[in-house]
Amino acid sequence: MTFPSLVLRNLLRQRVRTLLTVLGISVGITTVVALGAVTEGMRQTSGAIIRTGNADFMVAQNGASDFSFSTVQQSELDRIAARPDVARAVGVLYNITGVGGNAFFPEMGVRPDQLPAIVGRSTAGRLLSGAPDEAVLGEGAARSLHASVGESILLGRTRVRVVGTFRSSSRFENGGAYLPLRTVQRIAGKPDTVTAVYVTVAPGADPKRVAASIERDEPTLATISSVSEYGKVDQGMTMLDALQLAISLLAVGIGAIGVTNTMVMSVLERTREIGILRAVGWSRRRIMTSVLGEGVALCVLAGIVGMALGVAAAQAIMLVPTISSFLTPVYAPAIFVRAFAIAVLVGLAGAAYPAFRATRLTPMEALRHE
Repeated sequence: MTFPSLVLRNLLRQRVRTLLTVLGISVGITTVVALGAVTEGMRQTSGAIIRTGNADFMVAQNGASDFSFSTVQQSELDRIAARPDVARAVGVLYNITGVGGNAFFPEMGVRPDQLPAIVGRSTAGRLLSGAPDEAVLGEGAARSLHASVGESILLGRTRVRVVGTFRSSSRFENGGAYLPLRTVQRIAGKPDTVTAVYVTVAPGADPKRVAASIERDEPTLATISSVSEYGKVDQGMTMLDALQLAISLLAVGIGAIGVTNTMVMSVLERTREIGILRAVGWSRRRIMTSVLGEGVALCVLAGIVGMALGVAAAQAIMLVPTISSFLTPVYAPAIFVRAFAIAVLVGLAGAAYPAFRATRLTPMEALRHE
């Protein structure tokens, strides 16, 4: 009998106990994978927001707890736009409202003359002309609202006329609507403010130096060039990273307890068998490898099940319209590598004590065990 087949045979001795242990561990792995996919999706959404209008970087309020709470005054926007090293500065005010079953519909306010710099050309109809009741819908929003050019629709409590549609690679932007800046400022109750400024530097200027200069001249503002800097204006990503770490540690702890219980029972039930193996020449190291192998095999199986369930759970989350309107799960390879590593760690941690206990049994002591 080969070593792998021996490990498998030992696991199948108590099928119900093995199955329950696998299910228990897989729940933790499921959470790790699902949360990882959602977090990566959030990073992708945040990255798309930062790159709005192909800007070199974004400027927002430094230290804001959430990006939607960021406030940049019109005077600050004017000073940024007037800089000689800045070619274009586009201010956008984000307001979240409820539309139908979607409680997270983004209304984006921008000066009508600056909208082409953000979305390019319209895919149907036209872009904003300046009338306060106009709206240009992303194609995703147009489909979900079943709205066509020329129709009048209700966004929150505001009735607007759809004058055109646009296409964006950003799910967040594509699922929302652009309105005149003054209209969104009135709706949100934020006169003379924007949420963020998208800066394109002048030809020949270094974006990093321009960003550093703006932060020096405007101490209340922060410049964001990549997702890694997003924590300057939104603590949500930091909280998600901390939550991932906490759940990973919890999965290791709970999983290790389950594996320890299973493997201790397995060693107790096979005490005489271990004695026979020791008597016929099995070394302590081989006994330990056998027990550790069972623990790791148990957890690898749980990891595979957990990964599959994690993908299913992440897809199930997308059935909620509020979430699917701005987020797409991203199944980065690192998520599955982390889940597999956790599964192996759980197996090793959980089987360590039972393996050590098995190696301490002498052949005579094990053979006398009843």
